[in-house]
Amino acid sequence: MTYDYIIAGAGAAGCILANRLSASGKYSVLLLEAGGKDNSLWFRIPVGFAKMYYNPTFNWMYYSKPQKQLNDREIYAPRGKVQGGSGSINAMIYVRGQAHDFDDWAANGNEGWSFKDVLPYFRKLENHPLGDTEYHGGSGPISITPMKGQTHPICDVFLKGCDELGYPHSEDFNGPKFEGSGLYDVNTKNGQRCSSSFAHLHPALGRPNLTVEHYALVDRVVFEDGRATGVCVTQHGVVHTFTASKEVILCAGAVDTPKLLQLSGVADQALLARHNIALVKHLPAVGKNLQDHLCASYYYKANIPTLNDQLSSLFGQFKLGLKYLFTRKGALAMSVNQAGGFFRGNEQQAHPNLQLYFNPLSYQIPKNNKASLKPEPYSGFLLCFNPCRPTSRGTIEIASKNPRDAALIDPNYLSTQKDIDEVIQGSRLMRKIMQAPALKSITVEEVLPGPAVDTDEKMLQYFRENSGSIYHLCGSCSMGSDEEHSVVDNRLKVHGIDGLRIVDASIFPNVTSGNTHAAVLMVAEKGADLILQDG
Repeated sequence: MTYDYIIAGAGAAGCILANRLSASGKYSVLLLEAGGKDNSLWFRIPVGFAKMYYNPTFNWMYYSKPQKQLNDREIYAPRGKVQGGSGSINAMIYVRGQAHDFDDWAANGNEGWSFKDVLPYFRKLENHPLGDTEYHGGSGPISITPMKGQTHPICDVFLKGCDELGYPHSEDFNGPKFEGSGLYDVNTKNGQRCSSSFAHLHPALGRPNLTVEHYALVDRVVFEDGRATGVCVTQHGVVHTFTASKEVILCAGAVDTPKLLQLSGVADQALLARHNIALVKHLPAVGKNLQDHLCASYYYKANIPTLNDQLSSLFGQFKLGLKYLFTRKGALAMSVNQAGGFFRGNEQQAHPNLQLYFNPLSYQIPKNNKASLKPEPYSGFLLCFNPCRPTSRGTIEIASKNPRDAALIDPNYLSTQKDIDEVIQGSRLMRKIMQAPALKSITVEEVLPGPAVDTDEKMLQYFRENSGSIYHLCGSCSMGSDEEHSVVDNRLKVHGIDGLRIVDASIFPNVTSGNTHAAVLMVAEKGADLILQDG
């Protein structure tokens, strides 16, 4: 079968591309997804992400290689294995990042990717209650819901504590004022998840020029005379070859896009030689520059009710369920990550360099690989942080020639002094905020790490032993002008190969400050425009 465009991966970016490229009816589009459909009710209910957190049917459930700086622990890296990708199983926090994040993209040799350049695409994708303003869009497919007025009352105590300490307040992290404490926005509509699958792909499924294939694992890209001409796919045990007359577009994400390139012979020639894969193009940056946000949580027992009290009993769950059923509001209609903000670790920082989350719920993920979001057996809450722009860089490499073998993920966490320094800054900031009178008045005790962890060295050790990913892997096929250090150019075309582009988080030159999902949606919107312009 021949199509104009073949999209490998129906994740957050792939669903947008499928919609935009097929909208005119001019082009035939094939969208390939290794997982199944997002037709379970749990994909609609915002709190349903907890059901997908450790579900192998809808989640690849990857793990990193043992991390030397994290006590040789393997760090969990969930990835969506379903239509909508990780955007179907994430916690829905919608944060674009700081303006200088994107200005740095442009400064890295990527003309057209400064914040001024990408803001129109953020506005294009949004349906925001403020409507069309300088910073927001009012008619896009992705509905954005500010959680203000809906969060648990204990979140107001956190905000009051930050005010008491003189920290700035942000009414809108995606507006003109990024720095400070505030309440997060989520991508929901009428109390239901608004993923790019629901908002972009579902309305487009009836188009005769759009074909979607599920359980279709792309084994490799097919090349002829230096041009990508199609893909080999295994579906239900049968191998198919699909041909693209215009372009093959990789949207498999920061782990599986570089893996697919390497399996196809586009990578560092030494890596390919080790696996006896024929070289198509020597691109040493494929799988390099991997970045992620690493966080640690502090646990507190409260003297007032928290979400723990509601979620720990069947009666409480029943009441929340009834409220959601009849009003589409309440705890089940939003993320558990409700309050937080962006702060400077010290006065020398030019920009906020630490992100905080305040959760009106405390839960631990067991270390026996049986992940759970079960509340702690007391009235509790947690506060966690991550550095915004870590400088540690890791790799993605194939484990073998077999496409069914998971790639080797090595984020190389805490491998720079800057990242270690920011762990200490973040730990101090958490303790400082918790000394605010408003927060002290509701806190019985710090359960973890506890008062015995009272020095920088002990706080760093706690972080090494307990930190985990926030699942913002990106950068592994980064955008830039130099073939030695990047994989795609500023039009997202793979260097030196015709007919092949990448449109997903792997093209980020540097990780953004905050949750990366919004930036991925923007990349897809802009990428679709670039493809249509060149069509």
